[in-house]
Amino acid sequence: MTFDQTAISAILVCTLILFVWGRWRYDVVAMLSLMAGVGFGLIDPDDAFMGFGNAAVVTVAAVLAISHALSRSGVIDLLGDRVMALTRSPFGQRASLCLLGAVLSGFMNNVGALAVLMPVAISAAKTSGYSSSQILMPLSFSTLLGGMLTMIGTPPNLLISQFREQALGERFSMFDFTAVGLALALVGVAFVVTIGWRLIPKDRQGKAAEQESFEVTDYVTELRVGDVSVIVGKTVTELEQESDGAITVVGIVRNERRLIGRLLYESVKAGDVLMVQSDSDTLQKLVKGQGIDLAERPSENEDHAITGDMTVAEAVVTPVSWVQGRTAATLDLRRHWQVNLLALSRQGRPVDGRLRNVSLVAGDVLLLEGDEKDLNEVIANLGALPLANRKLAFEPGRNLVPVLLFVAAIVATSFGLVSSSIAFTLTVVALVLVNALRPSEVHEAIDGSVIVLLAAMIPFGEALQNTGTAQLIADGVFALAGTFPPLALLGIVLAATMAATPVLNNAATVVIMAPIAIAIAERTGVSPDPFLIAVAVGASCDFLTPFGHHNNTIIMGPGGYRFTDFARMGAPLEALVVVVALAVIPIVWPF
Repeated sequence: MTFDQTAISAILVCTLILFVWGRWRYDVVAMLSLMAGVGFGLIDPDDAFMGFGNAAVVTVAAVLAISHALSRSGVIDLLGDRVMALTRSPFGQRASLCLLGAVLSGFMNNVGALAVLMPVAISAAKTSGYSSSQILMPLSFSTLLGGMLTMIGTPPNLLISQFREQALGERFSMFDFTAVGLALALVGVAFVVTIGWRLIPKDRQGKAAEQESFEVTDYVTELRVGDVSVIVGKTVTELEQESDGAITVVGIVRNERRLIGRLLYESVKAGDVLMVQSDSDTLQKLVKGQGIDLAERPSENEDHAITGDMTVAEAVVTPVSWVQGRTAATLDLRRHWQVNLLALSRQGRPVDGRLRNVSLVAGDVLLLEGDEKDLNEVIANLGALPLANRKLAFEPGRNLVPVLLFVAAIVATSFGLVSSSIAFTLTVVALVLVNALRPSEVHEAIDGSVIVLLAAMIPFGEALQNTGTAQLIADGVFALAGTFPPLALLGIVLAATMAATPVLNNAATVVIMAPIAIAIAERTGVSPDPFLIAVAVGASCDFLTPFGHHNNTIIMGPGGYRFTDFARMGAPLEALVVVVALAVIPIVWPF
């Protein structure tokens, strides 16, 4: 190995370790890797930031903004409601929503598709009397499967198209992914709606859906005991027994100090703040007529008390929300945002410390109270997603504009009139000009961490090729499996990409695997197309963990899932994808 190959291999190994470690954000890791490449002379300083002007990166940014405009238009909400009106059976609802999610994900951001359909799914589950855990994971997986349908369905497809241009001088077109993607999406959706949801453990099914609130596995909230409360003098054990185990007292704060030690025989006193873990229905019953109030709800004459028509709403913290790592106290929700944080759910696990001092993480479900007119807007400004149907007004004359402009961009790209980056950037500009998208919303919709990741990893991927490291890895694979037929090598590339995707961002996986796939194809003497398609498929199949893809993180809290639940459904789904992909890819893209 040359010095350059040794250096970039060492940087690659360190990058993988940092991605798996997860302590630092993946965009920070990508930028560190880029700077290391420049420092070792592997990447020309003049080319270090060319990724920010790359057509694939620009297209991803534009599609994120367009997805936001489509989401807020109300068209998709209306479509989801109409689909749900056609069927009342759980199977019909799962099938309809999963198919709709897959189709939408083919043309808009995966997270955007899930965001607009998740409230519909939760509402359908509650109305029909089954747990939302039966529908949220199938919906999330379906949106990931649907991303394979078109070139703009997911960032890996756009990156793969760029690598093809480098290898063969021509990009993949808008619908070159459709034949393979459609076969995988149909088979995958059929699996998750018929068999896959049954693999979720029964104790994730939640309680009956007659609760007024959305089924959160367990809220952790704080209750202030009044002077005349009926529970004054009772021990913690008595309080928990009277609730038939529906309430767990995880802490008591007395005179602003948290009691430690054995709490079971501690008597409740007036003025105590009880930190309790329970479902929303039990909390509502406990607060009513018991001389108990929610500790985070201020009196009307208190400073920053919220006035107006009050309502409560659940919202989930997303992986890209800026409130991650912050607390209700540091956010000063009541003064700055005019909302109260009444309760928090974190997959049923107790939280440490006072509710207002808990650092928020992705997947947390928050019970917020605020002015009915502004609460949804506040949730959006916090970077969270509402877990209730928003019932946006549908004004055909205006709200169809984003859809029509988006369709025009797809047609222009499909017929080769303009490049995808130009078409979708023009669409964003048009949406701003017709006031269908505010300039501030463009910035909010574009996930800066994704853009930085893509822009930083693209030069790194080219360095893998330019230093001959990708070819070196391909030669090593060929030496071990040189006698294997191309189909077996294709399976190895697909499996390796699938294995890397849960621990890496899918875009980073493509940047690393695509040059290796091209080198293997050249070494074998076959077309690189089937290998590039295999990398695109593998990078989209992120079904094993809740943290590999944002969609899985978002549903973890609302569905009450555990970490291992994703592999229960995801592992057989990935095996099915491998079988179907190896059968279809060589037919559509011959060796």
